[in-house]
Amino acid sequence: MAYSAEISRANPSCFLFVIDQSGSMSDPYPAMPGKPKANGVSDAINKLLQDLVVRCAKEDIVRDYFHIGVIGYGAQVGPAFSGALAGKELVPISEVATAPRIEERSRKVDDGAGGLVEETVKFPVWFDPVAKNGTPMCHALTQAAAVLRGFLGAHPDCFPPVVMHFTDGESTDGDPTTAMRELTSLSTSDGNVLLFNCHISSSPGPQVAFPNSSEGLPDQYAMMLYNNASELTPFMLEVAKREHGFNLQPGAKCFTFNSDQVLVVQALDIGTRVNLR
Repeated sequence: MAYSAEISRANPSCFLFVIDQSGSMSDPYPAMPGKPKANGVSDAINKLLQDLVVRCAKEDIVRDYFHIGVIGYGAQVGPAFSGALAGKELVPISEVATAPRIEERSRKVDDGAGGLVEETVKFPVWFDPVAKNGTPMCHALTQAAAVLRGFLGAHPDCFPPVVMHFTDGESTDGDPTTAMRELTSLSTSDGNVLLFNCHISSSPGPQVAFPNSSEGLPDQYAMMLYNNASELTPFMLEVAKREHGFNLQPGAKCFTFNSDQVLVVQALDIGTRVNLR
């Protein structure tokens, strides 16, 4: 049965995040005035990386069940880790665990008397928000495929890598259909690479989450992202239904449209929830 390979230190899998860093990512979420989309996506990915580190921690050791990469595209295309990991394409999760920059941030919490108080928390950062220039999506997806070929050459029997692609605009270097198909044609003995296409909200229009049909999508660009996304695996479907309350149908795609930050967080959780043994 496809997508059932055991994930272990001897046979790790891979998560690769491909992030639109074009100038329009400086626009705010409609529901979150003043917070740029680039910041919302980076916060969500940093929190997800922290969760992955915790998920892989066993007996005070972070075990290398996954390799992680971040590719950004905007003013340039390439590895988008910050700090100690800058310039690296893929790193084992144990290396990720040792490399964050720690920021102090404020959040509001219940004061126990019906009000809110502000508290300071430590927030690990591996990936910083960037928003400059155009949207060279084809170049970025082609580079993602090259990175994964190297990983698959070393791990031909692994649980297939998952690519989480976040964009808020149309490609400025051509139609990315061929690049997306090239990416999802890569495979292991357990199945093809999984591609999530997540459109980031630019307007207050209706959201679409993990549909099994392109009906109702507003334009050809949205349909292209839908058509080239993978289908959710059975385990991802189960997580989406049980833990996030989505009423999904068979054939549900790894695709969201007009995503706000909440849906970005949900997509990240569903997309990285493999059956870790």
